[in-house]
Amino acid sequence: MKLLLDFLPIILFFGTFRYADGHKEWAAAFATDHLGFLVSGGVVGMGEAPVLLATVVVMVATLAQVAVMLATRMKIHVMLWVSLGLVIVFGGATIWFHNETFIKWKPSALYWLMGSALWISQAFLRKNLLQAVIGAELVLPARVWRNLNIAWIAFFAVMGLLNLYVAFNYSTSTWADFKVFGATGLMLVFTVAQGIYLSRHIEPEVADSKTSGQTRS
Repeated sequence: MKLLLDFLPIILFFGTFRYADGHKEWAAAFATDHLGFLVSGGVVGMGEAPVLLATVVVMVATLAQVAVMLATRMKIHVMLWVSLGLVIVFGGATIWFHNETFIKWKPSALYWLMGSALWISQAFLRKNLLQAVIGAELVLPARVWRNLNIAWIAFFAVMGLLNLYVAFNYSTSTWADFKVFGATGLMLVFTVAQGIYLSRHIEPEVADSKTSGQTRS
């Protein structure tokens, strides 16, 4: 259920954008009639209607996601609250100014905030956030935790830049595809690569624990 909740907002964003992009006249009329009071000037054109409707949907979906998790007493991580705040701010600006530029900045802002949190905690607070979150599940040398932290900081920095490159050098349709499939795919590949790297340090410890267990028996 949690996995579905995590991906539901982005799935709904993509689905809404694709449908509205294929029915631009309907999308413009619907947005003007039902959301005109939220838009500067009160009129939504066919060019901005698809991303505006998709932005409204992702804002509502993210709010619903948090509400469901609160109602079911599921743990809400800090980054979900941050993501909610960003989608409200950037999404609200997108709707009011009916300008897709704002919502296109939102993923980069989130990536850079996450990377900054990891860097600031390590550089100034001498605390590794990754270790604090998953350290109970993984026993790793300090050097490995430091390398892992640096890798995620670099990944988030690059992803933020890549999002802006696609957003402002390609069509909004291409950016939407990248946001859903490209960014998710890159995250998956990077996570798998991290798992392979960590496995080299976890496996010897597991072997040692088995050996010590056999010795005691």
